[in-house]
Amino acid sequence: MRIVTGNRFEAFADERAILFPEYRKNRDELIDFVDSLTGEETVVTASLELIDLIAWKFRRGEENALIYSDTGKSLTMKETYELRKYLDFDVRGGFSGEKARTSVLFVEGKTDSKFFKAVFKKLFEFKESREAPYSLRFIERVFERDNFDLLKREEDNYYLAVLPSEGNSGVIRNLGNFLRAMDVFDFAVERIGVAIDIDEDREAALASIAGKLSGFEHRKTSMGYIVGKTEVVPLIIGLPFEDETVEWKKPTVEDLMLHLIAREGLLERIKPGLKALNESLGRKLKPKEVMYLALSAYGHWGNLEGFYELFVMRSRFRNLKAVLREAGLMNGLIYLAGREKEGRR
Repeated sequence: MRIVTGNRFEAFADERAILFPEYRKNRDELIDFVDSLTGEETVVTASLELIDLIAWKFRRGEENALIYSDTGKSLTMKETYELRKYLDFDVRGGFSGEKARTSVLFVEGKTDSKFFKAVFKKLFEFKESREAPYSLRFIERVFERDNFDLLKREEDNYYLAVLPSEGNSGVIRNLGNFLRAMDVFDFAVERIGVAIDIDEDREAALASIAGKLSGFEHRKTSMGYIVGKTEVVPLIIGLPFEDETVEWKKPTVEDLMLHLIAREGLLERIKPGLKALNESLGRKLKPKEVMYLALSAYGHWGNLEGFYELFVMRSRFRNLKAVLREAGLMNGLIYLAGREKEGRR
């Protein structure tokens, strides 16, 4: 199965190709059409809905591919399916817009996303943006769904996108698919941050990133790896938190928040409640349970994501920087923010 999309499809549309007239087709008609496909066809289309249906059906098998006719390069249907499902990537291409310095940060989930979004806003003068440069145009169409955070620093026109994934494996998957998409659709971002937890140990976390990059021509740098024009920057999250009321098992973003609320004095305020719950439950509290209690004590009646962002934004600069430095994240964040020259002062 081949899908051909883009503006130069004529070169790929031979007499056996199906030029699908997607206009005025309802979903039932699209489903019936896809059901009729055997896998031997070439379908030329500009319909994302049709591409989604075909990619789902033919996502297995290396021979099934989407061809972007503007470059003549292709993705496997599995890569197409994952780019659409997890990143809402517009695989029709045809991007436009200004060229600007841009970084992307892949994180594990929504709470991680809001934490790092607030860090970039607090420390590096970013503000939320509804404009997208050429290199981030593919995600512009889903911005209204709050599927990710798009930031811009006005003084130097620097953009940064924070994209949540689904766990460590999701971050690694999205990294690989995004690098493939940059090659096929002929765009680039300057830097990609990869924020993952230490599930086993730091070396294993780094090995998972290196393993994904083994499928690309790359080389080591002082900050991470270079793939083409893009530098990949690992951010390994691992800052143990020790407290008699908290059951700590493995590093997550919650631990960074625990350290921050401790430095800000909020943890001490809720300590009597934590100890009472320890006795009542007959066990220590998990980090996320502590965060819900901190949220309530802080007087925030929204969700945990909103609390993370609000608390980081209201915390003292010195406390936030101290936590990030202790976690070994500060240099990588400075680099992703395009402020490495200032960081060396």
